[in-house]
Amino acid sequence: MSGSVYDGLTEEGDDPRWAFGSGFEDSEADIVAPVPAGTDPADLAEYCLMLGDDALVLSHRLTEWVSNAPELEEEVALANTALDLLGQARVLLSRAGHLTGRDEDALAYWREVSEFRCVGLVEPSDDLDFARAIARLLVFSTWRLALLHRLIGSADPVVAAVAAKGVKEVTYHRDHAARWTLRLGDGTPESHRRMQDALEWVWPHLGELFRTTDTERRLVAAGVAVDPADTREEVDAVLAQVIGRATLTVPQLPPTGTVGGRGGRQGVHTEKLEPALVVLQSLARRHPGASW
Repeated sequence: MSGSVYDGLTEEGDDPRWAFGSGFEDSEADIVAPVPAGTDPADLAEYCLMLGDDALVLSHRLTEWVSNAPELEEEVALANTALDLLGQARVLLSRAGHLTGRDEDALAYWREVSEFRCVGLVEPSDDLDFARAIARLLVFSTWRLALLHRLIGSADPVVAAVAAKGVKEVTYHRDHAARWTLRLGDGTPESHRRMQDALEWVWPHLGELFRTTDTERRLVAAGVAVDPADTREEVDAVLAQVIGRATLTVPQLPPTGTVGGRGGRQGVHTEKLEPALVVLQSLARRHPGASW
C-alpha cells in the first residue's frame, strides 16, 4: 500500500469504499476464476472461510486497541495489522461468496456463530492486556506465515494471491510481535511476569492450529491447501527461539479439547466468539441494506 491509508477516503471511482490496505481491486478478476480441476467447490469455499474467518475475527479483536494502546505509535501499528488481516479476509470471503452465492458482507455480518470456521485462538478478548495481545499476535502470525509461505503455490489463484501478498504483511506482524516479546520478557520483573502469564493464556490454543480437517485433506490432494500439521515443526522452532531469547519459558500446558472431535473449524466455538460477533455485526444488522 502506498501513501496514507486515508488516501482511500478521498479517491474517486465507481466504488468509493476504503480498500482497507488490501490491494483488493487487484484480485477482483480472480474471484470468479474457475475452480481448480479435481476440487469440490464446497470444499474450496469452506477453506476460504477458514482462512478468512481467522483473519476477520483477529482483525476485529485488534481494533479494540484503537484509542486504548499504551502509545500512539503502537495504536497505529495494531490498527495497520488489523487492516492487513481485514484485507486478506475480504478477498477470501469474496471467493467463498462467489462459490456459495453470497457476497463478502453477507458472510461477515449475517452468518451465525456456528457458521464461522475460525480457530479458538482468535476468539477471546485479551481484556486490553497488552502482553496478551502481543503473545497472541506472535503465535498467530508465526503459524499463519508458515501456512502462507506454503500456499503461494496453491492451485487456486485467489488462495495463491492472498498468500503471496500476505507473506509480506504477516512477516512484519511476526517481527513486530517478536520485538515486543523480547522487550517485555527481558525487561523489568513486572513486564517479564506479565509476558510469561500472557504466553500461559494463549498456549492452550496452540494445539488446534495443527489439527487437520477432512476438508483440508481433500484439498491437499487437489493441490489447493496445505496440511496445517506440516507447519508444526517450523512454528515450534520459531516460538522456542523467540521465547528463549526473551528469557521466558515455553509453557507446558495441555491443548484445549474438542467436542466429539469437533472444534472451531467445524463450527464448535468457545463462548468468547458470540460477544465478538455481536459487536462486529451490530451496525449491519441494525441497518440492513445500508451503504456508506
